[in-house]
Amino acid sequence: MRRKSKKGIYLFVIILLAIGAGVYALYTSQSFERESPKIAAPGKIYWNLKKPLTITITDNSGIKEYQAVLHSGSQSVTLEKQMLSNPQKKVMLQLKPPSTFEPQSRSASIEISAVDKSLWKFSGNRAKKTIQIVIDTKKPNLSLVDNSYSITKGGSALVVFYCKDPNLDQVYIATNFGKKFYAEPFYKDGYYIALIAWPVMQESFRADIIAFDKAGNKARSHVPLYLKNRRYKTSKINLKKSFLEGKVEDLAVDFPKTRNMSPIEKFKYVNETVRQMNEKLIHTLTAAVPKERINGFTLRPFYPLKNAAPVASFGTHRYYYYNGKLVSESYHLGLDLASVRRAPIKASNRGDVVFADYNGIYGNMPIISHGLGLYTLYGHCSTVLVKKGESVARGETIAKTGNTGLALGDHLHFGILVQGVEVRPEEWMDARWIKANITDVIKEAKKIIDQE
Repeated sequence: MRRKSKKGIYLFVIILLAIGAGVYALYTSQSFERESPKIAAPGKIYWNLKKPLTITITDNSGIKEYQAVLHSGSQSVTLEKQMLSNPQKKVMLQLKPPSTFEPQSRSASIEISAVDKSLWKFSGNRAKKTIQIVIDTKKPNLSLVDNSYSITKGGSALVVFYCKDPNLDQVYIATNFGKKFYAEPFYKDGYYIALIAWPVMQESFRADIIAFDKAGNKARSHVPLYLKNRRYKTSKINLKKSFLEGKVEDLAVDFPKTRNMSPIEKFKYVNETVRQMNEKLIHTLTAAVPKERINGFTLRPFYPLKNAAPVASFGTHRYYYYNGKLVSESYHLGLDLASVRRAPIKASNRGDVVFADYNGIYGNMPIISHGLGLYTLYGHCSTVLVKKGESVARGETIAKTGNTGLALGDHLHFGILVQGVEVRPEEWMDARWIKANITDVIKEAKKIIDQE
């Protein structure tokens, strides 16, 4: 009897354990998962009622039911409702307003709900999310105020415009070659000012002011500029063995991959690959535009080197030959000036130093920001007398000329950039050009703004 009693107890315990294990397995199985569906959407959306709103719902067990309801004033419209016979782990809703929908106000909401196929609580896990909707169907108010009359290939121009929208998101000047020039707030609320540039390597130029609001409404205004095409020099340079074994070798030694290259291969690597790296840094450093409002932009002509003579022009397309064979090419994107050895380089206008270090083929190189996205660059210096983060005054000596980097003789490579684009220094060294294209445009723009 005792043996039978013990066997019965053991059997009962085994059955209980088996039932417990079965219940636990069922309880922890995917069929009884307890995680609610996830509704991926921001808490607030701006909607122009043109493009569908994309809402994503995900769930590990699978979504079996969902719906989206738009509420506007006293209106409630079901945008989408589905019962899925084959539950999906991911559902992407493309919500469109009904053709008969007329918003009663700029404020609305969309209520998203979803149920998964889990057996938890018998009816499944539920999720609900309410999204606040700002209905905005109007494009930004955009208009041109004034601009420079013309722009020269390789040169600069100024644009002043008005843009207002309660939900303004982006405003910039787009070009036909993909570059965006950003504007700075100007003079009074809603007005903007920007310098733009026509790169020397681009054959054509077009500029349009573009404004987007947060709902995706777009406004466009063309900038009417008279285009002055300009021919730039080409230069044939015969490489000498002494140059390849001297300057080029000194620059190439910093790059291990050039170790087993021939002298010509090293030159090609330095002139093309290293140049590209150096110019990428320059373009990054000079791309920023201040965000503070400005009332004007007064500059004196740039004259960094006293009693200097130009020794190489801006925009020259250089072709390099060795033993009569073309081996490489590049563009010269500055104006080379020379006077005496280690001549003092002076800041012609106040500014902030954004870089003061060595930069490959440009050697020791300070860069100064003068505001409105205008920067000056001073290459091949023997000594740099300023540091990054410092402000410099007009007339202050910032460096001395030299031959560091890919340079043979002592000189200054003087560069000017507009939002990361190299432009003709000669324009910014000409008082008449500055007056006609910058100062007078700002003065006239203020008159127009004051009359509005």
